Amino acid sequence: MSKLDVDLELCFIDDFSTDGSYEKVLEVKKKFGFVKIIKNKKKGLGSAINTGLDNVANKFTCIMMCDGSDSLSDLRKYYDIILSKNCDAVFGSRFYKESVITNYPIKKLILNRIFNFLVSILFLNKFNDYTNAFKMYRTTSIKELKPIVSENFNVFLEIPLKVISRKMSYETTSISWTGREKGVSKFKIKELQSKYLFTLLYCLLEKILIK
Repeated sequence: MSKLDVDLELCFIDDFSTDGSYEKVLEVKKKFGFVKIIKNKKKGLGSAINTGLDNVANKFTCIMMCDGSDSLSDLRKYYDIILSKNCDAVFGSRFYKESVITNYPIKKLILNRIFNFLVSILFLNKFNDYTNAFKMYRTTSIKELKPIVSENFNVFLEIPLKVISRKMSYETTSISWTGREKGVSKFKIKELQSKYLFTLLYCLLEKILIK
């Protein structure tokens, strides 16, 4: 049992890292027996998510980035909600009144709010942070969403929109988020614009067809 009093399984997907992170996770594995380390076979964040889903075994799955932006206390909050509400997913928002957000680059923040507002209108949904990676899912439910086709950060848009389109049950909650202070983010706005648009149109088409 962990200090969170939850039976944890940590599944690290090494997506062709070159910064020594794989070796650091190996050190973590030596200390904790519930750590899985899997090397991604096809480079890309979408492939890493698919690889992770193929290897997780616990009842619930939470996707977290390794840049320290997400809070462990919010992870516990997610777990309590999904357990008590018996839902398929818990979506955290960085932009609720109770949320705490730190060190968010202003350009990314503005584009984030515009894009998420557009998604809300197209999907007739009041949630306001679809693109946030940090969410929790019932493992059997998220595996039903496969195949996951997005190859980059747009995968974090595809997954919640599929949950909504397929009328799965979900709860939302406020969370805290801190921008990275070390390293360089792989998130490149210009490179990802077309990918996000593709995912949005793909999920919108699925929503229409499901109806």
